[in-house]
Amino acid sequence: MTIALCGCGNMGAAIAARLQTAGAELVVFDLDRARAQATGARVADSLSELATRASTVFLSLPTAAASRAVVAELSRALPQGAAVVELSTVAPADAVAAHDRLAARGIRFVDAAVLSGPMQMCDGSTTLLVGGDDADLEATQPALELLGGERIRIGRVGSGMAAKVAHNAVSHAVMVVLLEATSLAASAGVDVETFAELLSRPDAALLRPLQHRLRERVFDERYGGGMPMEAALKDSRLALELAQETGVPLFAILAAHTPYELAVAEGLGREDYAALARMWERWTGKALRPAAE
Repeated sequence: MTIALCGCGNMGAAIAARLQTAGAELVVFDLDRARAQATGARVADSLSELATRASTVFLSLPTAAASRAVVAELSRALPQGAAVVELSTVAPADAVAAHDRLAARGIRFVDAAVLSGPMQMCDGSTTLLVGGDDADLEATQPALELLGGERIRIGRVGSGMAAKVAHNAVSHAVMVVLLEATSLAASAGVDVETFAELLSRPDAALLRPLQHRLRERVFDERYGGGMPMEAALKDSRLALELAQETGVPLFAILAAHTPYELAVAEGLGREDYAALARMWERWTGKALRPAAE
């Protein structure tokens, strides 16, 4: 199978290495020709040439703007029946717009957000969050299989990118919370390694909100018993007071205090603090329930 790849940065180079390890014939294009040559693959001189070399084009580009520009050019250069697989991280709306533009020319499109890093891509253990039409997914399946690892079908076009954007929001916010909380603990005399070990327990603050509160309570709308919202608000106040005493700057933890104030004011004080979900359901008009089987 011959695959075309546009973009040979850190992730693009890893994709190139993985595809060649999997036995694909590979042709690449990058504005930095030396970077393209470093992959060891055949190098196209232009996007137009790249489009003539293979029926499936993988994109691994640094910005959404770069992806939009490449899709625009490929829409004019690729033949009907060709396929574009978006491996860059772009907004869901960008993925939908790319699909619509390419579909109008008879070109298939799938968004396959890469959840893992370059190392996992190289060794074939990456996870792809895939969105697209059934026919497009079926047509691109052989090419996606060359990347190895796990492919999780999220849903319609753009849903793979939506899942990754939301996933990364958790990762980035949790990093800030971890630094703030560890600084609080250290400033109060707690050994940081001991604190990290505490957080890693299955019944501690990292995993339990996901497994118990989100999946067991929010998804089932089960808010009786548990830890009352007003108790969680009290604990949040204690954290803010400790930060003041120790001089630890807070950003994420401070912002997270406000929803608890609002929830208690709305009469949710005796419900488990997972009932915060009620407010987001009202604000967004979207029930936080798993899709029906």
